[in-house]
Amino acid sequence: MRDLLAITKALADENRLRAIALLQGRELCLCQIVEVLSLAPSTMSKHMSILSRARLVESRKEGRWAYFRLADSDAPSEALQALELVLASVKQDKQAKADQQQLKQVLKLEPEELCRKQASCK
Repeated sequence: MRDLLAITKALADENRLRAIALLQGRELCLCQIVEVLSLAPSTMSKHMSILSRARLVESRKEGRWAYFRLADSDAPSEALQALELVLASVKQDKQAKADQQQLKQVLKLEPEELCRKQASCK
């Protein structure tokens, strides 16, 4: 029950759903997610922490960069089912489509450029 509560609470925010959609099929630096969602780095970091605690995303640090990806097959089945539902649901969402288009532009930039712009990696 505890896992299910953490998952449902984590999914009860539009920005976290948008972040999950961005991570489909890829790993992203926090600064890339910040750039697409136009949120403060500290706010996005908190959102990603909530998703991590719910075991919906996994993270790794590389130097001063934090990278995130969707949970893999080691995650609880509830988390994997929730991710499947979210990803299927946002497929046709107008905002999610706009986020994907913006992500294409963001991926052309190096994380160092984004960090200088945002100060998210300091």
